[in-house]
Amino acid sequence: MLRVDIKPELLRWAVERAGDRSGFLYKKFPQLVEWVEGRAQPTLKQLEAFAKAAYVPVGYLFLAQPPEDELPIPDLRTVGGRGIRRPRPNLLDVVYLCQLRQAWYQEYAKSIGEESRTFVGSANTSYAPLRVAEAMRKQLGLTIAQRLQCRT
Repeated sequence: MLRVDIKPELLRWAVERAGDRSGFLYKKFPQLVEWVEGRAQPTLKQLEAFAKAAYVPVGYLFLAQPPEDELPIPDLRTVGGRGIRRPRPNLLDVVYLCQLRQAWYQEYAKSIGEESRTFVGSANTSYAPLRVAEAMRKQLGLTIAQRLQCRT
């Protein structure tokens, strides 16, 4: 059986990136301890299954060093008052999908001659939230009665 030479630090990175706090990956792959410690190597089939379970593109496991996952938008999330160190893979997928959809809509809007929205970029994080909310309400033309009908 052909074994794949994978650097243990890439396997550790994949486990950490997956946020495997419950040890799911170690339960699913009993040999993972040996792989991570460099005492054994997985087969290609095992590596593919591990990559799928860890939510990592299998090609990443062949890199010279682990890649840096960076959120392509400002990350204002916190836990216990501290910033989140690394975005989870599913969050990155959602952000990338939203960016693709946004780019598609931009092109679509241009193709049908839709006018630019004046409110886009009209606020920033230094503005008071109430000021931004009021400006949004005015832009959308929502009355207080209509707002009260919204759940959130």
